[in-house]
Amino acid sequence: MSLSVQLGLVLSVATAFVSILGFLFKHRGAIHAPEVQWRTPIASTRALFANRWWTIGILVAMGSWVFHVAALALAPITLVQTVIAGGLVLLTVVADRLFGLEVRRREWIGVALTAAGLAILAATLGGEAADSAHSDYEGATLALYVGGLTVTSGVAMVLASRIPRHAGVILAAAAGLQWGGSDVSIKALTGHLEDDGLLVLVHPLALVILVLSLIGLVVSARSLQIGDPVPVIAVTSAAANLSTITSGLVVFGEPLPEGTLGVVLRLAAFALVIGAAALTPAPMPVHEERAAT
Repeated sequence: MSLSVQLGLVLSVATAFVSILGFLFKHRGAIHAPEVQWRTPIASTRALFANRWWTIGILVAMGSWVFHVAALALAPITLVQTVIAGGLVLLTVVADRLFGLEVRRREWIGVALTAAGLAILAATLGGEAADSAHSDYEGATLALYVGGLTVTSGVAMVLASRIPRHAGVILAAAAGLQWGGSDVSIKALTGHLEDDGLLVLVHPLALVILVLSLIGLVVSARSLQIGDPVPVIAVTSAAANLSTITSGLVVFGEPLPEGTLGVVLRLAAFALVIGAAALTPAPMPVHEERAAT
């Protein structure tokens, strides 16, 4: 494994940890902010930022975003996103050590599953897959993939309005898909850094990243307002990470391990890590969160 890829994976761990902190702060702010209104997204966003916990969460999340961009520039997107997906189980440690919350056996099982998944993933790395960032892509393939994620997220938002009982988790999936499309676009844009430098800021992909990130931010806030934190955090993370991990093979042509066994082990590693992330509950129920403030 090249040094740059190793550094990218270290940054992925940092991304996971900092994003957890940001998510916790944003959740606290969202449930105390006025209800998000789809017809007035700008006013709703301003209302969210009027809450100090939401603003703190956004500032922390911005730090996570910087780490994420750097990781995507250095390592293959499937590896980056798998580490970030597994990093969600750090929520147990953060809840226990930093927030003084009780961590049950289920959370620690999630940590063990993640460790196993990452160990298998590391064992199946080698050759081409671990020696470069794999940022090359075909424009048409990228457009179809990101466009498909965007359309699917839009369908999910419509569906949420018709199934109010499950609207929280459905909107969480929509936000995850929007952020997944943004992350895939970021990965593609990093491939232009060497040739374009700061001009990547005016590249069409930069606009796609901005729009999907901002829409995802509002949709995620609404999902946190109306859904239980456990499924909302898990579904948002799973949707974002599954869509970005899949893009490594579909969009960026990352090679699979040689041989059937290698492929099976790699897929098992992905399943273990993402399954562990889904198993890990959020640290605080909504009613306790409100009492805390």
